Amino acid sequence: MEFPTPEVAAQYADLVAAAPDLVVGLDFDGTLAPIVEDPTQAHIHPDAPELLLELAPLVRGIAVVTGRPARQALALGDLDVLGAQVAELGRELTVLGQYGNERWTSTERRVVSPRPPHGLASFVREVPTLLRRAGAADAYVELKGLAVALHTRRLEDPRGSFARMLPLLEDAAQRHGLSVEPGRLVVEVRAPGMHKGLAVRGLAERLDAGAFLFAGDDLGDVEAFNELHAMREEGTPTLVVCSDGGDGPEVLTELADLVVEGPDGVLGLLRGLVEDIKAGPSTLA
Repeated sequence: MEFPTPEVAAQYADLVAAAPDLVVGLDFDGTLAPIVEDPTQAHIHPDAPELLLELAPLVRGIAVVTGRPARQALALGDLDVLGAQVAELGRELTVLGQYGNERWTSTERRVVSPRPPHGLASFVREVPTLLRRAGAADAYVELKGLAVALHTRRLEDPRGSFARMLPLLEDAAQRHGLSVEPGRLVVEVRAPGMHKGLAVRGLAERLDAGAFLFAGDDLGDVEAFNELHAMREEGTPTLVVCSDGGDGPEVLTELADLVVEGPDGVLGLLRGLVEDIKAGPSTLA
């Protein structure tokens, strides 16, 4: 594995040395699964389950931290099956859905979720009018239980539709007491007060992480990236990885220690991590 600077190589070596205490956090879409026009068909990379199963006994824990509902991620990744296999190895797989509002673990094997936020139902009723005003009436509306996501990827002018739609959604969300999370040709509206940074911090505390690697690809991962930088300042070895398919937000590449090429690049990094952990930290000296 090539690293952009000696500092990043040293950060990676620190993770290898701390492998028994390492938690690996991974976004789903764009990180473990390719970005596709139809979000219901965003299945996990075919090589990911076997690789994660190989990684599991070498580290403290593995978590999928996603904006998707936990049940969707479980289904699209066959993560319940993978979780059962990880549990047999004496380790735990965690799925944190909807930016950390939902939790599933291979130990408990049930989704723990709060009630939908106040104001969401009335906002959803307003969505068709908002989309017509934006000239994006055919945008795909994804109801997520605790949130609603509006996708323009399928439209004739996806970027223009997104630009017209975003300010209208932001204004309506504010009136309904909701939070807006823009992404790559998608806008998610959900309850305020939870984000991936808080999810990562809670996961690190629950698993008593002595080191943390996180990989993500979109604006919803910014808070997680920032949290890993804060953890590093506190003395915890961390590595921030951007999965960049070529059209990712610039802010992510600026915050990342390492930029890899989409899910293939993420899996390549994890494959190297498995090999280096098995070989021992002295091989990186």
